[in-house]
Amino acid sequence: MPTARKQQISLSDTPYYHCVSRCVRRAFLCGEDAVTGKNYEHRRGWVEMRMLYLSRLFAIEICAYAVMSNHTHIVLCVNVEKAKKWTADDVLTRWHQLHKGTLLTQQFMRDGHIPSHLTPFLDATIETYRQRLMDVSWFMRELNENIARQANREDECTGRFWEGRFKSQALLDESALIACMAYVDLNPIRANVDKTPETSAHTSIKMRIRSAKRNRQPNLLNPFIGHSKEERTNGLPFDLKEYLELVDLTGRIIYHDKPGSIDLSLAPILQRLNVPAESWIIMATQFEQHTCTAVGTEAILTDYYQKFDYKRRPKINKTKALLA
Repeated sequence: MPTARKQQISLSDTPYYHCVSRCVRRAFLCGEDAVTGKNYEHRRGWVEMRMLYLSRLFAIEICAYAVMSNHTHIVLCVNVEKAKKWTADDVLTRWHQLHKGTLLTQQFMRDGHIPSHLTPFLDATIETYRQRLMDVSWFMRELNENIARQANREDECTGRFWEGRFKSQALLDESALIACMAYVDLNPIRANVDKTPETSAHTSIKMRIRSAKRNRQPNLLNPFIGHSKEERTNGLPFDLKEYLELVDLTGRIIYHDKPGSIDLSLAPILQRLNVPAESWIIMATQFEQHTCTAVGTEAILTDYYQKFDYKRRPKINKTKALLA
């Protein structure tokens, strides 16, 4: 039986999640159908634009993503503190860009006030919307439903476009986070769709490299803030330059299909996180095969599974060997 979503999303344990959505049709989400010859490549743009648009409305930031021919990978970060700081106007303005809301919320946004006896109802509605705008399930719902409707309209058909629900993994520590991000960023390289990260269309790594050439970071992606975190409280706890070098080096090994190892002198992130080079190659190329609902060291995983009363610890031995 599938694990309940509430047992997969636990913001008290981690704000980082890896979400995967797969298409169920023979016809591709993107790419070219070898049978009909019809090209669906433009749908990659649909997914990317919608995802980045939602990240501006939700208190959910994009760490990494890759839009493939029949599935999408997204690494998300839920920014709870950001959502808590929103005013009532902030929440309703964001929600009304996605849905009509209620007659009460429409009246409040139009007139700036409502009868006092209706205030408790308005406050409850605003709190409901606030929770939805920092909910991973709602984010993926707003993304996948929109794409499914567009695809059905284009294909002139009805029915299910995606699998029953998206897959999610909790990334419990920095090692799991960086391994998952690299795995997602290198998806096109591993699938032999592209030769280099900077030419991988509709991926976060291409966007980051393009911005890095101008000495900046993409506004629409969760920024790298380095080890000190300085004045920022939210962002990826890695150095951007180190991460790009690590992904580039890993990509070269994958593309040339060599079993070689990474020179640790060129990978300070791995040294700091104490991840063996051999384990890194496996995690960056086979992340989903060796992980399950949650990813982290043995101690962190044990606490996580005990908290949610798991009867068994899926793939704990594989993860232990890689992230010991």
